[in-house]
Formats: sequence, structure tokens, C-alpha cells
Amino acid sequence: MALFGNAHTIDPATAQQDYARLLGQGEQVHAAFLLIRDTILFTDRRLILVDKQGITGKKVEYHSVPYRSITHFAVETAGTFDLDAELKIWISGNATPLQKTFTKGVDIYEVQAILTQFVAR
Repeated sequence: MALFGNAHTIDPATAQQDYARLLGQGEQVHAAFLLIRDTILFTDRRLILVDKQGITGKKVEYHSVPYRSITHFAVETAGTFDLDAELKIWISGNATPLQKTFTKGVDIYEVQAILTQFVAR
């Protein structure tokens, strides 16, 4: 599932309220990013990808990835000419990684630290 465009940070408390219906009892959003119309949520239990579809965006697909399903991940920092950072996540049973692009304003090291905290349990 490739999402195109650049992400920026959303306040986790706002994401917690906006997506409360998706969350299990006691599940907490630790970080969230907006990617044009789509959203990436890092909770204490899983990674949630919110994919708004169609012209109006009324149809929405919610893709949930338990951290235990992530086999490995990679980050690529922004450079001098390439101003975007990239995140690649490999999920067990799938040879092609999920790829996300973040603007230079997003701390890709923070994204890596969040994944490390939950994937390396």
C-alpha cells in the first residue's frame, strides 16, 4: 500500500480524539502524521494506516499492522537536494515494504525511535 505525498506531525491528543472509534480500550496514540488526506497513527499496540479513498474521501480503509508483524524497517534521512525523509516497513509474509515519505520538518529519528520502542519488545 503506497501512499504518495509528504507527511507532517499531528498532535497525538488530537489524533486520539479524532480516531477514538478505532482504538481498543486503553490504547494510546503516541505519534500521528498527516499525509495529504491519509493518516499514520503509532499507538502503543499497533501501526494504523488511514487511507481515504475517492474524490470526496468519504470511503475510508483502515489498515492495522500489529508491531509483532513488522520484520524490519529502514529510514532514509533528508539530504541537501532530496528534502524528504523516507520510512520503509517490511511486514511478515510480504516481500514489498510499505513506504512513506515525510517532509524535512518531521524528525525521522523520532519515527525510528517510536518503531524501535514497539517493534523491539
